[in-house]
Amino acid sequence: MKFMKLAASSAAAITVLAACGGGDSPDAGSSFDLSGAPGSLIASPTALTTLTPAAFTAALTQAGAASLLQVTGAPVCDITFNYFQYGTVGGAGEKTSASGGIMVPGGTDPACTGPRPVLLYAHGTSTDKNKNMASPQDGEAALVAAMYAAQGYIVVAPNYAGYESSPLSYHPYLNLEQQAQDVVDALTAARKGFAAINATANSKLFVSGYSQGGFVSMAAQRKLQLAGTPVTAGAHLSGPYNLGYFGDIVYSGRVNLGATLFSPLLNTSFQRTYGNIYASPSEMYEETFATGIETLLPSITPLNTLLTTGKLPATALFAADSEPQPEGFEIFFGTPNLIKTSYRNAVLADAAVNPAAPQHPLRVAAYKNDLLAQNWTPTQPMLLCGGNADPTVFFSANTSTAKAYFTSKGVPDQAVTVLDVDSAPTSMQDPFLLAKGGFAQAKADAGDASAVLQAYHGTLVPPFCNAAARGYFAQF
Repeated sequence: MKFMKLAASSAAAITVLAACGGGDSPDAGSSFDLSGAPGSLIASPTALTTLTPAAFTAALTQAGAASLLQVTGAPVCDITFNYFQYGTVGGAGEKTSASGGIMVPGGTDPACTGPRPVLLYAHGTSTDKNKNMASPQDGEAALVAAMYAAQGYIVVAPNYAGYESSPLSYHPYLNLEQQAQDVVDALTAARKGFAAINATANSKLFVSGYSQGGFVSMAAQRKLQLAGTPVTAGAHLSGPYNLGYFGDIVYSGRVNLGATLFSPLLNTSFQRTYGNIYASPSEMYEETFATGIETLLPSITPLNTLLTTGKLPATALFAADSEPQPEGFEIFFGTPNLIKTSYRNAVLADAAVNPAAPQHPLRVAAYKNDLLAQNWTPTQPMLLCGGNADPTVFFSANTSTAKAYFTSKGVPDQAVTVLDVDSAPTSMQDPFLLAKGGFAQAKADAGDASAVLQAYHGTLVPPFCNAAARGYFAQF
């Protein structure tokens, strides 16, 4: 992989798809009950807006996202976007609250009436503190609404602790136990509010998410299984399931695109949970960035502003003279850089001496939160989807390795389906023929190799993996 021509502003966020209108989140400052137990419904769901199929189609078209409808299909149902708040916990078990969205289909079409299946959806990494999956103005929420709610699914989409109205001062990023509990708490609370918003669910529960959300959705499927809660099927999309090994790859110099954004989120998450990732931020971070780094993300400041004002380096995770530097990854080494060479060297030394039994606190934390290090055998079917050239969440290290891991645990081959959307159809009977063909066309339309790499994880893959997920769910 060559990254030398990548623009500095590339990130894993979903491109904003729509400006569909609707209200703002209600001011719930006075309604928080921070003594509420995890899974409690803090305030009844509040409808922000309802979009008819025609209005939603028009909004997407006006926003320049009409091509999305070629992937999702034309909306069939009305969609009511509801905002709700729920009790949950932080990374160290501290009591807190969070918010999210409940998308409820309606209308006269048979696909929109009667008891409907529920999709628990986990969103991807966002630097935006105000990210709100209850709003159709959020690009990922618009994609999920078009793909699922407009086709008859009730969608529960948490914003996570540390985002939107949550009072938690950080986000427990990729904290396996917390993130699983967070989204399950959201589902538990949302169900308590279904009757008030005319959401009638049937017995089918699907779990899905993209990028960070792919990790979170797999963690949620595991948690629900261990709790004895039936899950119909999961679809985990482009997630960093193999977190410990993936982290070792990054520190070896094969850095992923967006690492200067993901690293502070992850390090702060682990520091607030375990307290031993560093004695002070200056032990890990260069002086240019150490001050304020623990409270920098998520932020109300736009990502481009954070980069252009020097709050974060665009791509230079490591110093220009830090070794090793694998060929093709030179853009991730430079000045000013984020991570001190002394810290990187300590991680590398531990990886060399203790590859399978980490001793360095950062590696211990990463492997502790690695979904493939939990001795877990899924009992419900799942789809793993991604693209083999993903520069942000490496497909081979995560998706392919997850499949191999589950096979080694005795999971039948047909129970874990792997889709590489960036591959040729096996035949005209390939169940993912349309997803693969559509991705190939979108990739061709994206431009040159640099443009494709910039768009790959955040824009090109999500619609087609979600379309494949919906098709996969349909068989159940």
